[in-house]
Amino acid sequence: MDTNLPASSNPRVVIIGCGFAGLRLAKELRHQPVQVVVIDRNNYHNFQPLLYQVATGALEADSIAYPIRKIFAGQKNFFYRMADVQRVDPANNMVQTSVGDIRYDHLVLATGSLTNFFGIESIEKNAMQIKSIPNALNLRSFIFQNFEKALLTENPEEKQALMNIVVVGGGPTGVEISGSLAEMRRHVLPKDYPELDLERMQIFLVEAGAELLGPMSKKSQADALRYLNELGVNVRLNTSIKKFENCRAYYSETEFIPTENLVWAAGVNGAAVPGLPDEVVARNKRITVNLWNQVQGYDNIFAIGDVANMVTEEMPRGLPMLAPVAQQQAEHLAKNFERLRRGEQPLPFVYTNKGVMAIVSRNKAVVDLPKDVHFNGIFGWLTWLFVHLMTLVGFRNKVVALVDWAFSYFSSDQALRLIIRPFSRRDVKDDQGKKKAEHMTATPEYNPTPPAIQTPATEVRG
Repeated sequence: MDTNLPASSNPRVVIIGCGFAGLRLAKELRHQPVQVVVIDRNNYHNFQPLLYQVATGALEADSIAYPIRKIFAGQKNFFYRMADVQRVDPANNMVQTSVGDIRYDHLVLATGSLTNFFGIESIEKNAMQIKSIPNALNLRSFIFQNFEKALLTENPEEKQALMNIVVVGGGPTGVEISGSLAEMRRHVLPKDYPELDLERMQIFLVEAGAELLGPMSKKSQADALRYLNELGVNVRLNTSIKKFENCRAYYSETEFIPTENLVWAAGVNGAAVPGLPDEVVARNKRITVNLWNQVQGYDNIFAIGDVANMVTEEMPRGLPMLAPVAQQQAEHLAKNFERLRRGEQPLPFVYTNKGVMAIVSRNKAVVDLPKDVHFNGIFGWLTWLFVHLMTLVGFRNKVVALVDWAFSYFSSDQALRLIIRPFSRRDVKDDQGKKKAEHMTATPEYNPTPPAIQTPATEVRG
């Protein structure tokens, strides 16, 4: 019971997840008379906005991760347990984990988000995603493995599929990884693969909506589209990928893009925890909370960050799933814990929008600030670099990232083109860390003559 946590006369605050929200809340509680217990399946904090740079070889994985225990070294009221959360038991104020049950006085769900495949089974089985460091490393290995295969094959269709990359989703992640891949095609891959005709390599960015970067301003959307076009990215708006099988990304029953590399960045769901009533979990798996971040129907259970579905008059579909929202909610909840301890009424949360930004490539970024302030180009790029550099956890990580970025900028190169652990789709794990072996063993290798369909398929080459 309680996994050897020490007894304390202070109330215990259990935080599930050490992402932006959980990390900030645990820090904010360091001077309060509470026992803080953080549960996470990983022993590190992962800086998700830069995962795509790990996937494309611009940054090392350990430059965007930092050990949880090291972050909180010296915080006397802090305890960490590395575990998978299996279920919450509100009736008994208990969290059931893979290492035992943990009692709580206050429970905070900061579990973040999971990839949303919208029920498309062939994509969930076969596509690559970028939600974790293992995902990013797998994608990097997979891309370079496919280029090694492309050197060896004589089949032109197979070679084309191995070289083409399709990114699905026109949000910040999709735009940023598409731009990064386009820079790789221009500056990096020709050095490593001079035997390949890289003019044939195509990068597609497929977005179901009518514009890229939906939450951003019209100016940013237009600038991002222009930058991607200049980089040679084939942007397809108002287009949805229906299925992905036999190295074909179908956007209709008969039309497809030949590719072995499909990167899914099209949507996310909240990472709701089992044990809560169905009525508090919204359709997108986010947990319904009030303006105090209390879970509907509970006085001592809270949710913050991506998993929290806080609906306001200004945001009738819920606050956006952004790091600043998570961090501001964590800071506010810590203040409300102090108010509750003093017997005072908690204050409602009000989100302060400090701006949003997205990088496309070197010297090309878009930034939206409050009061309709917009800028782009190299100034936007420098702003993006500064904000992300300052947000990274740990002095070493900041230095390593700065050095790697400087090297890439002045050399037009990326040194991290390593296939350290060859990747197979049979090795893929789901968002909960469970191996999807049953699905992946059925995934075929490239088949130049897939099963016949009723009408002739149309292959997209340009």
